Amino acid sequence: MKFKTYSYRFGEQVLNSKLSLKHEIEDTLKNLSPEPKELSRPRFNEILDTEFVKIGWKPQPSVFSSEDDAYAKMDFLKERIGIEVEFGHSSFIGIDLLKFQVSSYSALDKIDVGVYMTTTKDFQKKMKNEYNQNWEGSLTFEKVLRYLPHFKSAIQVPVYVIGIDDV
Repeated sequence: MKFKTYSYRFGEQVLNSKLSLKHEIEDTLKNLSPEPKELSRPRFNEILDTEFVKIGWKPQPSVFSSEDDAYAKMDFLKERIGIEVEFGHSSFIGIDLLKFQVSSYSALDKIDVGVYMTTTKDFQKKMKNEYNQNWEGSLTFEKVLRYLPHFKSAIQVPVYVIGIDDV
């Protein structure tokens, strides 16, 4: 797989302090070879879940101290790096970024950097046109880049954005 990246509030530099984990994330994505015809949004989430758990990432850690709140969970956590994967509607961007902020700045102090994964507009277009997979309405890498500056006062945690660009 190919992907694009963007560093918000020095997210890449903070992630580089744990360079082996940055490489682990990127290598996991690069080495994926899913069958594009079967790559629906839920299926892609399942693949990522399997791969990240296999290499030691904690799945669905609670953002808060209580494990009871089913909605306040990140997708993965390892060594103070939180990962959120968003293939859903673009309206989830605020909730996703707020999970990083709360996990970083409140008394919880669970992460130093968030990694936010989504797909690019070109990826979604290719999935629809060539493989008849409906990715329409999903958040895109480009939209994240447009929205992040508007969250400047609210989201102060460093975020490394990954846009999955090609299968």
